[in-house]
Amino acid sequence: MISATAAVNTPCFNWQSLADQSLAGEQISREAARAVLTAPDSELLDQLAAAYRVRRHYWGNRVRLHFLLNAQSGLCPEDCHYCSQSKISTAAIEKYPLMAQEQILAAAERAHTLQAGTFCMVISGRSPSAPVFDQVLAAVRQVKARYPMKLCACLGLLTAEQTTQLAAAGVDRVNHNLNTSEAYHGNICTTHTYGDRVETIKAVQAAGLTTCSGGILGLGEGPDDIIDMALSLRQLEVTSVPLNFLIPIAGTPMAHHQYLTPRQCLRILCLFRLLLPSQELRIAGGREVQLRELQPLGLYAANSIFIGDYLTTPGQAVQADYDMIYNAGFVLEQEGQPVQPQPGLESSLTAQEQ
Repeated sequence: MISATAAVNTPCFNWQSLADQSLAGEQISREAARAVLTAPDSELLDQLAAAYRVRRHYWGNRVRLHFLLNAQSGLCPEDCHYCSQSKISTAAIEKYPLMAQEQILAAAERAHTLQAGTFCMVISGRSPSAPVFDQVLAAVRQVKARYPMKLCACLGLLTAEQTTQLAAAGVDRVNHNLNTSEAYHGNICTTHTYGDRVETIKAVQAAGLTTCSGGILGLGEGPDDIIDMALSLRQLEVTSVPLNFLIPIAGTPMAHHQYLTPRQCLRILCLFRLLLPSQELRIAGGREVQLRELQPLGLYAANSIFIGDYLTTPGQAVQADYDMIYNAGFVLEQEGQPVQPQPGLESSLTAQEQ
């Protein structure tokens, strides 16, 4: 990962000129990309200002909310080293098969109540079995019939036939993360390849679905791996990019990985905004523990967050997210329209919803 001393001898770039290139549709050079990641802390506010110019051009001051449901937990045959649900994990997590449709609908109702624009339904496993896939399709139809939200499905490796069926059922987008660079992938997973992931993304695109793909930072990768992943997402023309920051979970092989600093996280977000100017850029899992008190600054590069909990780890209180957005001068986006988040909004929810 990026060392604390790497920035000492890094020449400073004109960050606003990089924003100019990004807004013009030009790809910034690898040298410039590396400079973004290794710049000294004294340059950070200038970097954020440049990233925010690009973000504001495409997204104004709007923030999109996504709600994540872990609809099937654990029992996964893959060996992803960062994941508490993998076959090699001994993490103390809840394990259960696919939720009943009533439970999925209840979660969708909560997502809608919390003003999420996208409901993200995730299941563990390499790829859904035929019976599970049929149940997922049925749940999708019911959610789409009741709630005016976009629906994103994250189901593992998928075939062209499966992505076509998902589109027909009403799924708006499919998430399948690259997670890291092609060169580093073998260090974090051996039961499927980087190429397998790319093929699923291409199958999603061929079905006419919106592509959602990002990665996890803090896995031990170097600056070039971060740059390579961002460039791959650019080349694949992915629409929505969630960036997770590793939470080292006890019981996983990466339990003892060092945390990133909040400043490193912000520089990574700046780089992805400059390389992926028009994409929806989402601060996903780990933002509370890695960005910590600097979370609001992340919104100057990213235009989207998850609200509520993640797969097997909790997020911060919903009201804290509302307050963060409101106090930083941003507004919520629902169905493309800005909606001002109000302090105390969560207090109006029922005790069950809270």
